[in-house]
Amino acid sequence: MKQSFPPIATPTAHVLILGTMPGEESLARREYYANPRNQFWRMMQSLFGIPLSASYAERVARLQENRIALWDVLHSCERVGSLDSAIKNAVPNDFGALLASMPNLKAIAFNGKKSAEWFERWVRVDTSRLRKLVLTSTSPAAAMAFEKKLAAWAVLKET
Repeated sequence: MKQSFPPIATPTAHVLILGTMPGEESLARREYYANPRNQFWRMMQSLFGIPLSASYAERVARLQENRIALWDVLHSCERVGSLDSAIKNAVPNDFGALLASMPNLKAIAFNGKKSAEWFERWVRVDTSRLRKLVLTSTSPAAAMAFEKKLAAWAVLKET
C-alpha cells in the first residue's frame, strides 16, 4: 500500500491543487512533484516566479506565499509504478477537515483529468462554493507542449 503526504495548506490559501497520488520518485524523496520530468515546478516558476533551483522547502514556502495549497485526492492505494491507470484499492483523503481549515479557498485545481474523476467519485464534501478547474496534467505521461499546458494553467493567476 502506498500512502500520500499530508497537505501543504494554510488558512489563507485561495487555490487547492490536487493530484491523484504521488509518483514513485515523489514517494521516495517525500516531496510533491519530485520527478524532474514532471513539469509542475517549472509551471510554478513560469506563473509565480518560484525558482526551480530553490530548495524544496523554499518552493513550498513560495507556494504558500502565493496562496496555493497542495494535496492529493487519494490517501492510499495499491499501484505498481507511477501511472494513475495502475491504481487499485484506492482510499480517499479526508477533505472535510482540510476544506474547513481553509475559509479563504476559492478554487480547486485538478492536476489532470484523473484527479478530478477520483475526486468526483470518492469525495462526499460540499464544494459547491468552490470553482473547479480541470487542468492538463503536468506529468510526463501527458504528452503536450509545455506552452500549451502553461496557457491552461495561467487561470491560476486569476484565482
